[in-house]
Amino acid sequence: MLHYRRYDLDEAADWVVFVHGAGGSSSIWHRQLRAFSAEHNVLLVDLRGHGDSQRAEEIARLQRYTFEEIAREVVEVLDEARIASAHFVGISLGSIVIRTIGEIAPGRVRSMLLGGAIVRLDVRSRFLVQSGSALKRFVPFMWLYKLFAWIIMPRRRHRTSRLIFVNEARRVARREFLRWYRMTGEVNPLLRFYRERDLGVPTLYLMGAEDHLFLPPVRRLVAAQPSAELAILPDSGHVVNVDQPDVFNRLALAFIARISRPAAVAA
Repeated sequence: MLHYRRYDLDEAADWVVFVHGAGGSSSIWHRQLRAFSAEHNVLLVDLRGHGDSQRAEEIARLQRYTFEEIAREVVEVLDEARIASAHFVGISLGSIVIRTIGEIAPGRVRSMLLGGAIVRLDVRSRFLVQSGSALKRFVPFMWLYKLFAWIIMPRRRHRTSRLIFVNEARRVARREFLRWYRMTGEVNPLLRFYRERDLGVPTLYLMGAEDHLFLPPVRRLVAAQPSAELAILPDSGHVVNVDQPDVFNRLALAFIARISRPAAVAA
């Protein structure tokens, strides 16, 4: 079972589940916790091999590393915590985990709020992944992480996000890093399928105006999927919840309130 922390506000309140990206942990959401827990029940999850879920290493050795397997582990946490459905908030590769939960357990997902979402790897992204794949067994993985952080978040005002990105990665074992890295081979076929299929789940993409690698394909996807909306945060790169936490929180909470209101009125 993955490690998780829950913050219960009220039995009648909606649940919001936060899913971090690869190399991170649930601590990346500390700028969101106070704002969200004031209005909702909150669940923070550490994905396999990350944060306080690292002690599940023995179990992890016996399982495949695929986005579906990781998504199923998050669903197991929902079962353990007795959460029937929730609004899911993700960042970076966490957006793929959430989208996969929407495929395998659609009734559990009330809405998706995807920050720094990855919906396609373009030529530059694929070159970055392939270069890392060629070097990953010969170069210390922290060197690769620092390089990736700089390429994805190059500007001076992204410095805090870069530091968090790198410092969180220091807690991930090299073997764990390689396991997650192998999954990048399945990303593009998986994302192609997701782009072609609209779940009909209300979805808000929260993207930084300076997220040069991942914003353009999100623009195209939102134009093609009726259930999706896009909010672009100024002066922000890939990790929008860190670069612009107040704006991120305001937009995300407003979206959840709008989605929840019809259900409240019907009740």
